[in-house]
Amino acid sequence: MVELLAKLFIKNREDVANPKVREAYGALCGVLGILLNLLLFAIKYVAGTLSGSIAIIADGMNSLSDAGSSVITLLGFKMAGKKPDPEHPFGHGRIEYVSGLAVSFIILMMGIELFRSSVDKILHPTAIETGGVVILILVVSILMKLYMSLYNYKVGKKIDSAAMKATATDSLSDVISTAVVLGCMILAHFTSLQLDGWCGLLVACLIFYAGIGAVKETIGPLLGQAPEKEYVEEIEHIVMSHEGIVGIHDLVVHDYGPGRRMISLHAEVPGDRDIFETHDLVDSIEMELAEKLNCDVIIHMDPLNINDEATIVKRELVLSAVHSVDQRLSIHDFRMVAGPTHTNLVFDVLTPADFTISDFELKNLVQEKIQETAPNHYVVIKVDRDYVRQI
Repeated sequence: MVELLAKLFIKNREDVANPKVREAYGALCGVLGILLNLLLFAIKYVAGTLSGSIAIIADGMNSLSDAGSSVITLLGFKMAGKKPDPEHPFGHGRIEYVSGLAVSFIILMMGIELFRSSVDKILHPTAIETGGVVILILVVSILMKLYMSLYNYKVGKKIDSAAMKATATDSLSDVISTAVVLGCMILAHFTSLQLDGWCGLLVACLIFYAGIGAVKETIGPLLGQAPEKEYVEEIEHIVMSHEGIVGIHDLVVHDYGPGRRMISLHAEVPGDRDIFETHDLVDSIEMELAEKLNCDVIIHMDPLNINDEATIVKRELVLSAVHSVDQRLSIHDFRMVAGPTHTNLVFDVLTPADFTISDFELKNLVQEKIQETAPNHYVVIKVDRDYVRQI
Protein backbone atom coordinates (compact mmCIF):
# COMPACT_ATOMS: atom_id res chain seq x y z
CA MET A 1 0.00 0.00 0.00
CA VAL A 2 2.85 2.39 0.82
CA GLU A 3 4.44 1.86 -2.60
CA LEU A 4 1.10 2.50 -4.28
CA LEU A 5 0.59 5.72 -2.31
CA ALA A 6 4.17 6.77 -3.07
CA LYS A 7 3.52 6.32 -6.80
CA LEU A 8 0.40 8.46 -6.52
CA PHE A 9 1.66 11.29 -4.30
CA ILE A 10 5.49 11.47 -4.44
CA LYS A 11 7.14 12.90 -7.55
CA ASN A 12 10.59 11.54 -8.44
CA ARG A 13 10.19 9.06 -5.58
CA GLU A 14 13.45 7.25 -6.43
CA ASP A 15 15.51 10.42 -5.92
CA VAL A 16 15.82 9.77 -2.16
CA ALA A 17 18.83 12.12 -1.88
CA ASN A 18 16.44 15.00 -2.58
CA PRO A 19 15.31 16.55 0.75
CA LYS A 20 11.82 17.14 -0.66
CA VAL A 21 11.44 13.47 -1.58
CA ARG A 22 12.64 12.40 1.87
CA GLU A 23 10.19 14.82 3.47
CA ALA A 24 7.37 13.43 1.33
CA TYR A 25 8.18 9.85 2.37
CA GLY A 26 8.27 10.93 6.00
CA ALA A 27 4.92 12.68 5.69
CA LEU A 28 3.34 9.69 3.95
CA CYS A 29 4.54 7.15 6.54
CA GLY A 30 3.75 9.55 9.38
CA VAL A 31 0.13 10.10 8.35
CA LEU A 32 -0.38 6.40 7.68
CA GLY A 33 1.14 5.57 11.07
CA ILE A 34 -1.18 7.99 12.85
CA LEU A 35 -4.30 6.54 11.22
CA LEU A 36 -3.37 2.88 11.75
CA ASN A 37 -2.28 3.40 15.36
CA LEU A 38 -5.49 5.25 16.21
CA LEU A 39 -7.44 2.35 14.71
CA LEU A 40 -5.36 -0.14 16.71
CA PHE A 41 -5.91 1.82 19.91
CA ALA A 42 -9.67 1.75 19.37
CA ILE A 43 -9.95 -1.99 18.74
CA LYS A 44 -7.49 -2.89 21.53
CA TYR A 45 -9.34 -0.68 23.99
CA VAL A 46 -12.59 -2.41 23.07
CA ALA A 47 -10.95 -5.82 23.45
CA GLY A 48 -9.42 -4.87 26.80
CA THR A 49 -12.71 -3.52 28.10
CA LEU A 50 -14.62 -6.62 27.01
CA SER A 51 -12.10 -8.99 28.59
CA GLY A 52 -11.09 -6.92 31.62
CA SER A 53 -7.42 -7.44 30.70
CA ILE A 54 -4.91 -4.84 31.88
CA ALA A 55 -2.36 -6.22 29.39
CA ILE A 56 -4.65 -5.55 26.40
CA ILE A 57 -5.64 -2.08 27.60
CA ALA A 58 -1.97 -1.24 28.20
CA ASP A 59 -1.13 -2.55 24.74
CA GLY A 60 -3.86 -0.27 23.39
CA MET A 61 -2.40 2.72 25.21
CA ASN A 62 0.93 1.82 23.65
CA SER A 63 -0.70 2.10 20.21
CA LEU A 64 -2.05 5.52 21.20
CA SER A 65 1.47 6.61 22.16
CA ASP A 66 2.67 5.27 18.80
CA ALA A 67 0.21 7.63 17.11
CA GLY A 68 1.84 10.44 19.06
CA SER A 69 5.24 9.15 17.97
CA SER A 70 4.10 9.28 14.36
CA VAL A 71 3.09 12.91 14.85
CA ILE A 72 6.58 13.67 16.19
CA THR A 73 8.19 11.84 13.26
CA LEU A 74 5.99 13.77 10.82
CA LEU A 75 6.92 17.11 12.39
CA GLY A 76 10.57 16.06 12.48
CA PHE A 77 10.66 15.40 8.73
CA LYS A 78 8.85 18.68 8.06
CA MET A 79 11.30 20.72 10.13
CA ALA A 80 14.36 18.81 8.85
CA GLY A 81 13.38 19.74 5.30
CA LYS A 82 13.67 23.47 5.99
CA LYS A 83 16.27 25.29 3.91
CA PRO A 84 19.50 26.57 5.51
CA ASP A 85 19.32 30.02 7.07
CA PRO A 86 21.92 32.44 8.53
CA GLU A 87 21.62 30.84 11.98
CA HIS A 88 21.80 27.28 10.59
CA PRO A 89 24.01 27.40 7.46
CA PHE A 90 24.21 23.59 7.29
CA GLY A 91 20.44 23.14 7.32
CA HIS A 92 18.11 21.54 9.86
CA GLY A 93 18.65 17.87 9.01
CA ARG A 94 19.63 16.84 12.54
CA ILE A 95 16.10 17.59 13.71
CA GLU A 96 15.22 14.22 12.19
CA TYR A 97 17.62 12.59 14.65
CA VAL A 98 16.05 14.57 17.49
CA SER A 99 12.56 13.41 16.51
CA GLY A 100 13.79 9.82 16.43
CA LEU A 101 15.23 10.27 19.92
CA ALA A 102 11.90 11.69 21.12
CA VAL A 103 10.12 8.60 19.78
CA SER A 104 12.65 6.43 21.63
CA PHE A 105 11.93 8.15 24.94
CA ILE A 106 8.20 7.75 24.42
CA ILE A 107 8.81 4.00 23.99
CA LEU A 108 10.76 3.96 27.28
CA MET A 109 8.05 5.87 29.16
CA MET A 110 5.37 3.50 27.93
CA GLY A 111 7.46 0.55 29.09
CA ILE A 112 7.81 2.07 32.56
CA GLU A 113 4.10 2.86 32.83
CA LEU A 114 3.11 -0.63 31.66
CA PHE A 115 5.55 -2.13 34.17
CA ARG A 116 3.85 -0.18 36.99
CA SER A 117 0.34 -1.22 35.90
CA SER A 118 1.36 -4.85 35.55
CA VAL A 119 2.87 -5.00 39.03
CA ASP A 120 -0.39 -3.61 40.39
CA LYS A 121 -2.30 -6.31 38.47
CA ILE A 122 -0.03 -9.02 39.93
CA LEU A 123 -0.64 -7.74 43.45
CA HIS A 124 -4.40 -7.44 42.87
CA PRO A 125 -5.34 -10.13 40.31
CA THR A 126 -8.78 -10.27 38.73
CA ALA A 127 -10.29 -12.81 36.36
CA ILE A 128 -10.39 -11.91 32.67
CA GLU A 129 -12.93 -12.89 30.03
CA THR A 130 -11.73 -14.53 26.83
CA GLY A 131 -13.65 -15.05 23.63
CA GLY A 132 -13.40 -15.35 19.90
CA VAL A 133 -13.91 -11.62 19.27
CA VAL A 134 -11.09 -10.63 21.62
CA ILE A 135 -8.70 -13.17 20.12
CA LEU A 136 -9.61 -12.08 16.58
CA ILE A 137 -8.92 -8.44 17.48
CA LEU A 138 -5.47 -9.37 18.83
CA VAL A 139 -4.62 -11.39 15.71
CA VAL A 140 -5.63 -8.48 13.45
CA SER A 141 -3.56 -6.15 15.64
CA ILE A 142 -0.48 -8.35 15.26
CA LEU A 143 -0.81 -8.46 11.47
CA MET A 144 -1.27 -4.68 11.22
CA LYS A 145 1.72 -3.95 13.43
CA LEU A 146 3.87 -6.41 11.49
CA TYR A 147 2.94 -4.60 8.28
CA MET A 148 3.76 -1.24 9.86
CA SER A 149 7.15 -2.49 11.04
CA LEU A 150 8.00 -3.82 7.59
CA TYR A 151 7.07 -0.68 5.64
CA ASN A 152 8.74 1.65 8.16
CA TYR A 153 11.93 -0.37 8.03
CA LYS A 154 11.88 -0.61 4.24
CA VAL A 155 11.30 3.11 3.74
CA GLY A 156 13.69 4.00 6.58
CA LYS A 157 16.44 1.98 4.92
CA LYS A 158 15.60 3.43 1.51
CA ILE A 159 15.91 7.05 2.65
CA ASP A 160 18.44 6.35 5.44
CA SER A 161 16.22 7.65 8.24
CA ALA A 162 17.09 6.90 11.87
CA ALA A 163 13.65 8.17 12.96
CA MET A 164 11.79 5.72 10.73
CA LYS A 165 14.05 2.85 11.76
CA ALA A 166 13.23 3.66 15.39
CA THR A 167 9.53 3.60 14.50
CA ALA A 168 10.00 0.22 12.79
CA THR A 169 11.68 -1.11 15.94
CA ASP A 170 8.79 0.18 18.04
CA SER A 171 6.25 -1.54 15.77
CA LEU A 172 8.16 -4.82 15.91
CA SER A 173 8.23 -4.68 19.72
CA ASP A 174 4.46 -4.17 19.58
CA VAL A 175 4.13 -7.32 17.46
CA ILE A 176 6.01 -9.30 20.10
CA SER A 177 4.14 -7.76 23.03
CA THR A 178 0.70 -8.33 21.49
CA ALA A 179 1.68 -11.90 20.61
CA VAL A 180 2.59 -12.47 24.27
CA VAL A 181 -0.78 -11.04 25.35
CA LEU A 182 -2.55 -13.29 22.85
CA GLY A 183 -0.67 -16.32 24.16
CA CYS A 184 -1.72 -15.51 27.72
CA MET A 185 -5.34 -15.03 26.65
CA ILE A 186 -5.40 -18.41 24.94
CA LEU A 187 -3.77 -20.03 27.99
CA ALA A 188 -6.32 -18.40 30.30
CA HIS A 189 -9.13 -19.64 28.08
CA PHE A 190 -8.11 -23.30 28.45
CA THR A 191 -6.77 -23.20 32.02
CA SER A 192 -7.48 -21.42 35.30
CA LEU A 193 -4.11 -19.64 35.30
CA GLN A 194 -4.33 -15.85 35.80
CA LEU A 195 -1.21 -14.62 34.03
CA ASP A 196 -2.49 -11.24 32.85
CA GLY A 197 -0.27 -9.21 35.20
CA TRP A 198 2.81 -11.32 34.49
CA CYS A 199 2.09 -11.09 30.79
CA GLY A 200 1.94 -7.30 31.04
CA LEU A 201 5.22 -7.33 32.97
CA LEU A 202 6.93 -9.30 30.20
CA VAL A 203 5.51 -6.94 27.57
CA ALA A 204 6.81 -3.97 29.57
CA CYS A 205 10.32 -5.45 29.60
CA LEU A 206 10.18 -6.08 25.84
CA ILE A 207 9.03 -2.52 25.17
CA PHE A 208 11.73 -1.08 27.43
CA TYR A 209 14.41 -3.18 25.71
CA ALA A 210 13.21 -1.97 22.31
CA GLY A 211 13.31 1.62 23.60
CA ILE A 212 16.94 1.26 24.71
CA GLY A 213 17.86 -0.06 21.26
CA ALA A 214 16.05 2.83 19.56
CA VAL A 215 17.86 5.37 21.77
CA LYS A 216 21.23 3.91 20.76
CA GLU A 217 20.20 4.01 17.10
CA THR A 218 19.24 7.69 17.16
CA ILE A 219 21.61 9.23 19.69
CA GLY A 220 24.77 8.11 17.84
CA PRO A 221 24.47 10.62 14.96
CA LEU A 222 23.69 13.42 17.43
CA LEU A 223 26.85 12.69 19.43
CA GLY A 224 29.01 12.54 16.29
CA GLN A 225 29.55 8.84 15.62
CA ALA A 226 32.17 7.61 13.16
CA PRO A 227 30.93 7.11 9.57
CA GLU A 228 30.24 3.65 8.20
CA LYS A 229 33.34 1.66 7.22
CA GLU A 230 31.99 1.16 3.69
CA TYR A 231 31.49 4.91 3.27
CA VAL A 232 35.09 5.66 4.29
CA GLU A 233 36.43 2.96 1.99
CA GLU A 234 34.43 4.37 -0.92
CA ILE A 235 35.88 7.84 -0.32
CA GLU A 236 39.41 6.42 -0.22
CA HIS A 237 38.82 4.37 -3.36
CA ILE A 238 37.54 7.34 -5.35
CA VAL A 239 40.41 9.62 -4.31
CA MET A 240 43.20 7.05 -4.69
CA SER A 241 41.96 5.90 -8.11
CA HIS A 242 43.34 9.12 -9.60
CA GLU A 243 46.90 9.12 -10.87
CA GLY A 244 48.85 11.87 -9.13
CA ILE A 245 47.47 11.21 -5.64
CA VAL A 246 50.10 9.61 -3.40
CA GLY A 247 47.97 9.21 -0.29
CA ILE A 248 45.24 10.76 1.85
CA HIS A 249 44.96 11.60 5.54
CA ASP A 250 43.03 13.79 8.01
CA LEU A 251 39.74 12.53 6.58
CA VAL A 252 36.76 13.91 8.49
CA VAL A 253 33.08 13.28 7.73
CA HIS A 254 30.69 15.88 9.16
CA ASP A 255 27.08 14.66 9.41
CA TYR A 256 24.43 17.40 9.48
CA GLY A 257 21.53 15.04 8.87
CA PRO A 258 20.62 12.41 6.25
CA GLY A 259 21.80 13.58 2.83
CA ARG A 260 23.68 16.52 4.38
CA ARG A 261 27.29 15.42 4.76
CA MET A 262 30.47 17.43 4.40
CA ILE A 263 33.81 15.72 3.75
CA SER A 264 37.23 17.25 4.34
CA LEU A 265 40.55 15.53 3.70
CA HIS A 266 44.21 16.12 2.86
CA ALA A 267 45.49 14.68 -0.41
CA GLU A 268 49.22 13.99 -0.72
CA VAL A 269 50.61 14.93 -4.14
CA PRO A 270 54.11 14.92 -5.72
CA GLY A 271 55.83 18.20 -4.89
CA ASP A 272 57.57 18.43 -8.27
CA ARG A 273 54.34 18.36 -10.29
CA ASP A 274 52.92 21.51 -11.91
CA ILE A 275 50.79 23.21 -9.27
CA PHE A 276 48.06 24.22 -11.74
CA GLU A 277 47.70 20.63 -12.99
CA THR A 278 47.52 19.37 -9.41
CA HIS A 279 44.92 21.97 -8.48
CA ASP A 280 42.83 20.94 -11.48
CA LEU A 281 43.12 17.29 -10.43
CA VAL A 282 41.93 18.08 -6.90
CA ASP A 283 39.00 20.08 -8.26
CA SER A 284 37.98 17.08 -10.41
CA ILE A 285 38.13 14.75 -7.39
CA GLU A 286 35.99 17.13 -5.33
CA MET A 287 33.34 17.21 -8.06
CA GLU A 288 33.39 13.40 -8.42
CA LEU A 289 32.97 12.86 -4.67
CA ALA A 290 30.15 15.41 -4.52
CA GLU A 291 28.32 13.76 -7.42
CA LYS A 292 28.73 10.13 -6.34
CA LEU A 293 28.26 10.58 -2.58
CA ASN A 294 25.87 13.56 -2.55
CA CYS A 295 28.02 15.63 -0.22
CA ASP A 296 30.06 18.82 0.02
CA VAL A 297 33.83 18.29 -0.27
CA ILE A 298 36.94 20.24 0.72
CA ILE A 299 40.36 18.82 -0.22
CA HIS A 300 43.66 20.31 0.95
CA MET A 301 46.80 19.58 -1.06
CA ASP A 302 49.94 18.37 0.75
CA PRO A 303 53.03 18.32 -1.54
CA LEU A 304 55.59 15.57 -0.82
CA ASN A 305 59.18 15.07 -1.88
CA ILE A 306 58.81 11.53 -3.23
CA ASN A 307 61.94 11.37 -5.42
CA ASP A 308 64.68 12.26 -2.93
CA GLU A 309 66.47 9.09 -1.79
CA ALA A 310 67.62 10.50 1.55
CA THR A 311 64.10 11.61 2.41
CA ILE A 312 62.70 8.19 1.51
CA VAL A 313 65.25 6.42 3.74
CA LYS A 314 64.58 8.68 6.72
CA ARG A 315 60.83 8.32 6.27
CA GLU A 316 61.14 4.53 6.47
CA LEU A 317 63.28 4.93 9.59
CA VAL A 318 60.60 7.09 11.22
CA LEU A 319 57.80 4.71 10.19
CA SER A 320 59.69 1.80 11.76
CA ALA A 321 60.15 3.78 14.98
CA VAL A 322 56.46 4.69 15.11
CA HIS A 323 55.39 1.09 14.50
CA SER A 324 57.63 -0.04 17.37
CA VAL A 325 55.26 1.89 19.63
CA ASP A 326 52.02 0.65 18.03
CA GLN A 327 51.49 -1.06 14.66
CA ARG A 328 48.24 0.86 14.14
CA LEU A 329 50.02 4.22 13.98
CA SER A 330 50.71 5.88 10.64
CA ILE A 331 52.60 8.98 9.54
CA HIS A 332 52.03 11.68 6.93
CA ASP A 333 53.29 15.11 5.88
CA PHE A 334 56.87 13.92 6.31
CA ARG A 335 59.70 16.29 5.51
CA MET A 336 63.36 16.55 6.49
CA VAL A 337 65.06 19.82 7.47
CA ALA A 338 68.84 19.37 7.49
CA GLY A 339 71.22 21.75 9.29
CA PRO A 340 74.96 21.97 10.05
CA THR A 341 74.68 20.32 13.50
CA HIS A 342 71.45 18.31 13.39
CA THR A 343 68.49 17.28 11.25
CA ASN A 344 64.82 17.75 12.13
CA LEU A 345 62.39 15.05 11.02
CA VAL A 346 59.01 16.75 10.80
CA PHE A 347 55.82 14.69 10.43
CA ASP A 348 52.31 14.00 11.72
CA VAL A 349 51.29 10.80 13.51
CA LEU A 350 47.74 9.47 13.20
CA THR A 351 46.54 7.72 16.38
CA PRO A 352 43.44 5.50 16.78
CA ALA A 353 40.53 6.52 19.00
CA ASP A 354 41.52 4.14 21.83
CA PHE A 355 45.21 5.18 21.90
CA THR A 356 46.16 5.84 25.55
CA ILE A 357 49.78 7.04 25.31
CA SER A 358 50.12 10.80 25.79
CA ASP A 359 51.51 13.01 23.01
CA PHE A 360 54.59 13.82 25.12
CA GLU A 361 55.30 10.16 25.86
CA LEU A 362 54.78 9.19 22.22
CA LYS A 363 57.33 11.79 21.08
CA ASN A 364 59.91 10.54 23.60
CA LEU A 365 59.43 6.90 22.60
CA VAL A 366 59.87 7.68 18.90
CA GLN A 367 62.84 9.97 19.62
CA GLU A 368 64.62 7.26 21.60
CA LYS A 369 64.12 4.76 18.78
CA ILE A 370 65.46 7.23 16.17
CA GLN A 371 68.52 8.04 18.25
CA GLU A 372 69.58 4.38 18.22
CA THR A 373 70.38 4.49 14.51
CA ALA A 374 70.43 8.18 13.60
CA PRO A 375 72.21 10.41 16.15
CA ASN A 376 71.68 14.16 15.82
CA HIS A 377 68.25 13.54 14.30
CA TYR A 378 65.32 15.01 16.22
CA VAL A 379 61.60 14.49 15.72
CA VAL A 380 59.04 17.27 15.47
CA ILE A 381 55.68 15.55 15.82
CA LYS A 382 52.09 16.74 15.44
CA VAL A 383 49.62 14.16 16.75
CA ASP A 384 46.35 13.75 14.82
CA ARG A 385 43.25 11.80 15.85
CA ASP A 386 41.45 9.31 13.63
CA TYR A 387 37.84 10.45 13.22
CA VAL A 388 36.64 7.81 10.77
CA ARG A 389 37.97 4.45 12.00
CA GLN A 390 35.79 2.55 14.43
CA ILE A 391 37.30 0.34 17.11
